[in-house]
Amino acid sequence: MPPRTHPETPQALHLARLAQGSAGEWVRLPGGNVRVVHLHGTLTGPAETGWLVCLSGEAIVDLPLNNFVRLRPAEGYRVRADEPWTAFGTKDGTVLMLTPDGSL
Repeated sequence: MPPRTHPETPQALHLARLAQGSAGEWVRLPGGNVRVVHLHGTLTGPAETGWLVCLSGEAIVDLPLNNFVRLRPAEGYRVRADEPWTAFGTKDGTVLMLTPDGSL
């Protein structure tokens, strides 16, 4: 009887760890347009429409007209291409994920 071959065990991708490898720079997930970033200072967001989700830490998203959104872990905000935004972390280890429309 031939030896049984087992399929390779799937591996999860740890998004926060992936982002922390390149602080302050967007890291694109393999095979799509979803990106993660470990906030280091202030970050200007790309002009894209989609969901900005806080994975860890806490961030302030500065919007036009003196508006802002506070994002905590598992909270998201829908950004729009026509609404410029910047973000900065208020806690160490802040990681954001951007899921542009049409990327899933």
